Amino acid sequence: MKRWIPFILTLALLVPIGAEAAIVVVVNNANPTEKMSERELIDMYMGRNLYFANGQLALRLDHSPKSSVRRDFYRQLVGKTVAQVNAYWARLLFTGTAAPPHVIPDKSEVIEAVKKNVNAIGYIDEADLVEDLKVVGRID
Repeated sequence: MKRWIPFILTLALLVPIGAEAAIVVVVNNANPTEKMSERELIDMYMGRNLYFANGQLALRLDHSPKSSVRRDFYRQLVGKTVAQVNAYWARLLFTGTAAPPHVIPDKSEVIEAVKKNVNAIGYIDEADLVEDLKVVGRID
């Protein structure tokens, strides 16, 4: 039995533990934005830049604080937990510097809001992507 332990441990390291699906950043098909860099997405979702490249004000959409896609989005994009992001926004709100993205409680509502508003931007799990949305960024 002892000689099987190294084999079992090696095998366990080779098996992926719940690979995460990619998160895509989406806009309305009529939005002229084609691609956004990681830096542009960070600036937009952390309140440093609120405008698309064409000068239109972006309607930034966020998921519920309890959402796993929100947790993964901020962890992958800025390396912060939802609690850390909430604390960041609390500081900015207190000083009047900026306001956080608009929270939409359900992923299907995020999709519908982006489909209905040419200036909306949101993020969703890639598995939830529908034809009427344009992907402008990808967070892996």
